[in-house]
Amino acid sequence: MAKIKHTKTELKAQTDALRRFQRFLPMLQLKKQQLQAEIAAISARLAEVEERGVRAREALNRWVALYSDSGVCPENLVAFRGVRTTQGNIAGVTIPVYEGIDAEPVPLDPYRTPAWTDDAQDMLLGLMRIRAEADVLRRQRDLVREELHTTGQRVNLFEKVKIPECRENIRIIRIFIGDEQTAAVVRGKIAKSRTPKRADGEEVPA
Repeated sequence: MAKIKHTKTELKAQTDALRRFQRFLPMLQLKKQQLQAEIAAISARLAEVEERGVRAREALNRWVALYSDSGVCPENLVAFRGVRTTQGNIAGVTIPVYEGIDAEPVPLDPYRTPAWTDDAQDMLLGLMRIRAEADVLRRQRDLVREELHTTGQRVNLFEKVKIPECRENIRIIRIFIGDEQTAAVVRGKIAKSRTPKRADGEEVPA
């Protein structure tokens, strides 16, 4: 704990700081609750997307044997260029929001490729979209978790350090000021008792 001055000015400063911390703490606690709720919502969406991914991969696995028999390379069926996102905001946190992917089926010679190739291309595109959306959701969750960690630290700082520290400083300063005032009264009485008096009880000027 930093050394404080035992003055009325410092008392006011500590009182103002306490009021400020007490005013900000509920806001931080509310933000913490909002972030926790958002993480739960993102995790639920991610679980749903991942489940779709499992089903998509299971469906795509049915084509694996056909790939090996036909000589067609799955990587050559779809041209992937990237993921499209926009910016969103959750409780003051800037996050990426999934919009889609830039990808398209590679044109193939219908006379030299199996008839099922079109279906395989559609499945690959669907799986790519699912994976891209899941990646964006994971990034959202990571960013919100980072903010939750920071907010949680601030809540703990206010609750466990700043507010108790201010209260203790105020208590110490008030005791010191009270003791000083009592001592001043005692000194005044002692000085008054030592002042010479005339026979009529009037104090003799110094």
